[in-house]
Amino acid sequence: MQALVIAAHGSHLNAESSTPTFDHADTIRRSGAFESVRESFWKEEPHFREVLRTVDADEVYLVPLFVSEGYFTEQVIPREFRLDEWDVDQWDSDGTGATHTTLTATDTGQTVHYCGPVGTHDAMSDVIVQRAESVTGDPEVGEGVGLAVVGHGTERNENSAKAIEYHADNIRKRGRFDEVKALYMDEDPEVDDVTDFFESEDVVVVPLFIADGYHTQEDIPEDMGLTDDYREGWETPAEVDGHRIWYSGAVGTEPLMADVVLERAADAGADVREAIERVREETGSGRVTASD
Repeated sequence: MQALVIAAHGSHLNAESSTPTFDHADTIRRSGAFESVRESFWKEEPHFREVLRTVDADEVYLVPLFVSEGYFTEQVIPREFRLDEWDVDQWDSDGTGATHTTLTATDTGQTVHYCGPVGTHDAMSDVIVQRAESVTGDPEVGEGVGLAVVGHGTERNENSAKAIEYHADNIRKRGRFDEVKALYMDEDPEVDDVTDFFESEDVVVVPLFIADGYHTQEDIPEDMGLTDDYREGWETPAEVDGHRIWYSGAVGTEPLMADVVLERAADAGADVREAIERVREETGSGRVTASD
């Protein structure tokens, strides 16, 4: 038997924070990829520390539903899942290259294939593009359009910015959008000044966040000038300084995210290729990867 555990942050304050995690887990359950699929959280139940005891499988694929490598993926998750053999060097990563490592959960004896976070997987670039398609309603969106990939950014974790830049670079190389920029909330270049960085009249703004919450639904819309008060909402697209801004909200709410979770598990050896095809059909993705 092979089981999947998705590890997400969750929130005591925002009940919607965990919704994408449950949605993607449900999509994967329907695909039949695993005998068991479990959600787990740092700030909600079931907690990281408890969830393995609810999994009736000797082999578990553990996928962090986080944007970047850092404190949670390198310290909190390994500690709470009791992966005592863990060492960050096992990922052999420069901040965006984590793949997987195989460990033993000390208290349950289960074999755990600990995967890198979804946010740094190459497939996330496809989710960002599909998010742009979803918000504009245009499956061919790109020509004459700029794309802003937005992250939190923080001096405490340089990998936070690396993930944003990584996907902006990947999408830029495809040549689909006229302009692609990486912008941030807490460091330069700041999303507050989004219109300063684009010549394109139409700009799609996609935040690389797992769930909608305070930052994506309050801070960013107000900072960009979409609205003076987030409680009054905003138009999509919204006219700002001579540009049309298409604001998508958190990329993690895009249904195609379930595909990225499966891709992480597949990279670690899970037999899920048929399930990946079913998920792509369900989420409207025709993407073909080099591993297919």
